Amino acid sequence: MSKVEEFEELRPLLFSIAYRILGSVGEAEDAVQETWLRFDGSSTRPTSAKAFLSAAVTRISIDVLRSARVRREEYVGPWFPEPLLSDPYQDPAQAVELADSVSMAALLLLERLSPLERAVFVLREVFAFEFGEVAAAVGRSEAACRQLLVRARRHMEAGRPRFEADRQERHELATRFFDALKSGDVDGLRDLLAADVQLVGDGGGKAPQLAKAVMGAQNVARVLGTVFPLMSRIDVTFEPHEVNGQPGAIFRDRDGKVLHTLALDVLDGQIQTIRTVINPDKLGHLGPVADAWAVDREVKQARRQMN
Repeated sequence: MSKVEEFEELRPLLFSIAYRILGSVGEAEDAVQETWLRFDGSSTRPTSAKAFLSAAVTRISIDVLRSARVRREEYVGPWFPEPLLSDPYQDPAQAVELADSVSMAALLLLERLSPLERAVFVLREVFAFEFGEVAAAVGRSEAACRQLLVRARRHMEAGRPRFEADRQERHELATRFFDALKSGDVDGLRDLLAADVQLVGDGGGKAPQLAKAVMGAQNVARVLGTVFPLMSRIDVTFEPHEVNGQPGAIFRDRDGKVLHTLALDVLDGQIQTIRTVINPDKLGHLGPVADAWAVDREVKQARRQMN
């Protein structure tokens, strides 16, 4: 097998590792590309391409995350990971761990960890690397990695999200949610929401936000039931689609350009959190991005016409 073939075979795994460490599709893709350059430029062929490449992409991702932390601390409003529509790496033996670890809620919990803790947790808990492989990847002893994992687990367990195991049940609830959203059925929306539901948006100061944060079933249902029928009047459409492994949708303007994504956290038969990502910098990998400001102006005009 050539170097290119070996690398391409492992590319899905490398991207999935990098994305979970970084929470950014663009940065993960850059880390994978830098990994290829190091692999291609190596004068010797490693005994294990998987070990070499996994270690390289992990170290690159740790370095990128350290610099990204500064930018995220200065971020305008809530910061969410870049939405991921499908995880390229699949492993039936790790299916539950892979799905859980890519959710918005889990990635936000990972933000609480140090870069080293995050990398160790991802390699060991999500991808089931042996401690020797983890240690080689992060440049620490096995004993140090075990300690890092203990601290990481403690942080993660404190707020670890628990989602419905029944995917069909989640799908049916999401279908009812989007049907109610499309029709502006405030009562129907409220019935699907947990009492303490949160609606939170990530605009990064670069787009008008549906809401920075709205709390409570009645308030969230009223906002959603008011805004989305107005958006429909100006030909904004949405297509249900899993977002970070959870029920969600992609919203588009009349020209089919991506306006924002929406993801639902479902627990105990109710929607606990609704997260929207409308920052255009986080949507480019999904296709051409809409002018959210122009859409916002049209929505406001539609509201005035109705009044």
